[in-house]
Amino acid sequence: MKNTLAWSLLLVLLVGCAGQTVQEPEPAQTNPELAKRFAREGQLALEQGRRNAAAEAWQKAVELDPGNAVVVNNLALVMKDQHRFAEAAKLLEAGISNSPEVAELHYNLAVIAELYLLELDRALTHYNRYRVLTEEDDTLVTGWIADLERRLQ
Repeated sequence: MKNTLAWSLLLVLLVGCAGQTVQEPEPAQTNPELAKRFAREGQLALEQGRRNAAAEAWQKAVELDPGNAVVVNNLALVMKDQHRFAEAAKLLEAGISNSPEVAELHYNLAVIAELYLLELDRALTHYNRYRVLTEEDDTLVTGWIADLERRLQ
């Protein structure tokens, strides 16, 4: 009798757990106006030489408005200076997914990929995309592309 009761309670408990659903985390709330305030705060901090404070403000700005390519780019460059290369590259990739036509995002991702992450294929891809977007004959970038193509053969 006790075993039957124990098994019944266990079965009720298991059935109750099986019916519960796991809730997905809510997407981050965007707030472009508040993001602009953090962007200005970050710029002021950078001008005052407070790079960590700039990075913190820009991180908040990016969380509130991930489509602001200028702030994404600025934060990525500070991360690069802090030797946070993989984070900077990931941030630039996210920036590119939101703003694929912003040449500077491609350029900075290419530089970080080539010089700091040693991801030559990735660097070549983004240097080429930068060149297409700028439609300029940047001899320096053209030379880097030729060098990467030779190194990748």
